[in-house]
Amino acid sequence: MNEERQIRERYALTIERMQSILTEETVAPAYRAYFRTVASFLLEIDTVFRRILTKPVEQCTLEELQRENASLYSDISGENYETSYANPAYAVMQFGKERGQLLSFLYTELRGEIVYAYEKRLLYLTICNELFIEIYNCFEGEEPAYQELKDIVYWYASDYSDVFLTDRISEQLNPECAFATDIIMNSDLSDLRYLYQYGEYISENEKKSARHLNSLSQETINKMAEVYTEGYRIGFENAGIDLSQKGVVNIRYAVGFERVVRQAIENFANLGLRPTIYRASVSALTKKSHKIGFFGGSANKQYEYDHRLDQGLILDKKMVARRLDVMENTYEQWKELAAKFAGPAVIEVFGEEPFVPKQKEEAISLTKKQEQLSVLYDSKAGELTNRYIRGDERSFTIVAYPLPEIGKDYEEIFNEIIRINTLDAKAYERVQQILIDALDQGEYVHVLGKGANETNLKIQLYRLSDPERETIFENCVADVNIPVGEVFTSPVLEGTEGILHVGKVYLNELQYQDLKLTFQDGRITSYTCSNFAEEEECKRYIKENVLHNHDTLPIGEFAIGTNTVAYVVAKRYQIEDRMPILIAEKMGPHFAVGDTCYSWSEENRLYNRNGKEIVAKDNSISILRKEDVSKAYFQCHTDITLPYEELAEIAAVTAKGKRIPLLKDGKFVLSGTEMLNEPLSNF
Repeated sequence: MNEERQIRERYALTIERMQSILTEETVAPAYRAYFRTVASFLLEIDTVFRRILTKPVEQCTLEELQRENASLYSDISGENYETSYANPAYAVMQFGKERGQLLSFLYTELRGEIVYAYEKRLLYLTICNELFIEIYNCFEGEEPAYQELKDIVYWYASDYSDVFLTDRISEQLNPECAFATDIIMNSDLSDLRYLYQYGEYISENEKKSARHLNSLSQETINKMAEVYTEGYRIGFENAGIDLSQKGVVNIRYAVGFERVVRQAIENFANLGLRPTIYRASVSALTKKSHKIGFFGGSANKQYEYDHRLDQGLILDKKMVARRLDVMENTYEQWKELAAKFAGPAVIEVFGEEPFVPKQKEEAISLTKKQEQLSVLYDSKAGELTNRYIRGDERSFTIVAYPLPEIGKDYEEIFNEIIRINTLDAKAYERVQQILIDALDQGEYVHVLGKGANETNLKIQLYRLSDPERETIFENCVADVNIPVGEVFTSPVLEGTEGILHVGKVYLNELQYQDLKLTFQDGRITSYTCSNFAEEEECKRYIKENVLHNHDTLPIGEFAIGTNTVAYVVAKRYQIEDRMPILIAEKMGPHFAVGDTCYSWSEENRLYNRNGKEIVAKDNSISILRKEDVSKAYFQCHTDITLPYEELAEIAAVTAKGKRIPLLKDGKFVLSGTEMLNEPLSNF
């Protein structure tokens, strides 16, 4: 209690100081507006925090909650962002590059206080307020040296890794961290005021999603939840992992889908699993390049993109060591729960307007050395995580549903996606086995684009030593990757070569136009796109967001998608560029760059339903785990799909040179696969 009282006293002092900042004239006029603007924002957070403590949402009107939410995010929304200090371009214009970047970083970090207030994290609010005041104090009198300011931010990140990063890992493992779970299980979900308990930005997508789910029958909700939780259970069964030894499932979802998540939590409870549900991070101390956790709407995707590399202000070798040390200590503290962690169960959403970001030179970026450190940290963090949460003892599942932003046919599309997610897995399993039987005869697969598509790829295949008992490709039905519809393998790198070209593709919420990757011995040797006028900007865009700052990546997966039903739905409603990769990868051949689809679980023995063991799980890079695990994994796996209509041919080529066509001109041609062409013929 004494510690809590001290935090309350510290917090109260920061609020008093903030109030005085509004009227003081102790900093240079050039910086006065900045500090007053940020102080006003932090005082608004205090007002919201006090409202949360004394007046729960049940005592507020929906209109009051909507006004509060809009006000908190107004500074980064729409045209307001152009003159917001959160916009690095504006901050740099006002204060110069170094100070502008730092002050924009600071304001962005402090905007995390929105969600800290809703989670009633008084310590977090106090830490952030004290950081702001420390920076402000430096500006009183003579203008401070940039290094002095940077040191303050650096030691904030280093000192408080014990708080931010420790809590982040704890939220992943400990079901008692139940902020979101309590909202889901205890709220009246028919009353949309519940959405405003999170502190996330609530857009029309979240409100309309919740309304639509409320309009569905309990039978439909049960169906949606069951395909999700059963896929999770079957994933463990197929991998030969004993789910009864686990106790924790990590649920990730988009705000608005609480009715499905509530039913899923009940289903998981019947499997002996309790949920952990944590928020997608808002702090540079723990933030990833894409959202992991639960999240609401985006007030401004450009704002999020501008600050995706904010760690560049604080990242160095000592910071990497510090974070890894905190990670290890925290996992050690929670090692019993970590051993019971079963893996993530993810509900993705799609349908937003495709986002093509502006590249801003004013935004913080990583130096070459920092790129290497970022890769090193991801590698070491992956190793640490796998030590406590073993890859060969966990599984996952992913399912996706559309957002209302997808267009006027939203409800029809939603129903179609439910249908796609529950297609007859047995029928697909039979047809896909025909494809696998042909592919298993091949020495390599030749994939050739048609028309403007310049794809010309040779995919080298694993050599079977016992074809009667072994297989190269996994027959993937609806378990961990929902919906049904692909056969996939880990290619042999040596001999895999050529060009992969796709006219338009949407990867991790970013759009790529005319994406081209060139491979030699299974590694990317060059890459480009046409998103930007300058070639260097295109290369930087791909390196940061597809290669994740690696100089190269191997091809980790080759697959043939068979879900022509999904393909036709996408065509009918003209939403091809809105489909998530989870579904899009089933709508044609796809190629993943990065880790193999079996990373961290290569030793698990897997079998197709016909009894044949899947043996093509490694490549010449992943096998290095047996000598030095740091050389084996890249901590990324990005799928890139080619649509059927851009295909001239996919053929397996035997050691004697015989070609076995599987697809020609976008249609399946093997006897027994006619079922897959029926949706295409009817379109």
